Amino acid sequence: MRKLELKFLNEDDKTVTYSLEQPVEPVDPAAINAAMDEIINQNAFTSSGGDVVSIKEARIVERTVEEIELG
Repeated sequence: MRKLELKFLNEDDKTVTYSLEQPVEPVDPAAINAAMDEIINQNAFTSSGGDVVSIKEARIVERTVEEIELG
């Protein structure tokens, strides 16, 4: 399963992460940057450490799960 993680810094200078499942690929860095800027401009999200105030990074994360047969 792949997901897009958007990482911001809040007013306390702590990282706040929002994850989006099944991102459109290939990713468009300019579109992601614009969306993150808009999230900040619209004050769309807040956190326990205050509003998100700057972009830290964005990344695609992939998680692989392998079942183990027991017994």
